[in-house]
Amino acid sequence: MKICFPTSSGGHLTHLLLLEKWYKKHERIWVTFNKKDAVSSLENEKTYWCYYPTNRNLFNLVRNTFLAIKILVKENPDVIVSTGAGAAIPFFLIGKLMRKKTIYIEVYDRISKPTLTGKIVYSFTDLFIVQWEEQKEFYKKAKLLGEII
Repeated sequence: MKICFPTSSGGHLTHLLLLEKWYKKHERIWVTFNKKDAVSSLENEKTYWCYYPTNRNLFNLVRNTFLAIKILVKENPDVIVSTGAGAAIPFFLIGKLMRKKTIYIEVYDRISKPTLTGKIVYSFTDLFIVQWEEQKEFYKKAKLLGEII
């Protein structure tokens, strides 16, 4: 199985890195921001750099959408997994159009309100995972996984 991990750097990337026991046995690619934390954390991983900032930046959303098309066609992953944020949205949209499986994990630290990315991808994601029972208030069909720490 080949996994594509589109994610913002920082906490979102760190959260996905905690899944190493699961993903290390699979082929994978990462798509994130070219920032110091990502460069050092992914130095031995196949990585593509996406455009940032993504927070409500329409220009970079368009650029990342074309990047998602290019990467997903070239790499042809079986599944797309992310914890957000904005970098994930075009990969999930294009991935669904290409009939790829998608898994979204709502971030650990957003208990009392949903994230913007979570709200956007919730309706079309194959598997939506939450880490707190309280998050199911916003995502009724989500699967409760528990803490990824």
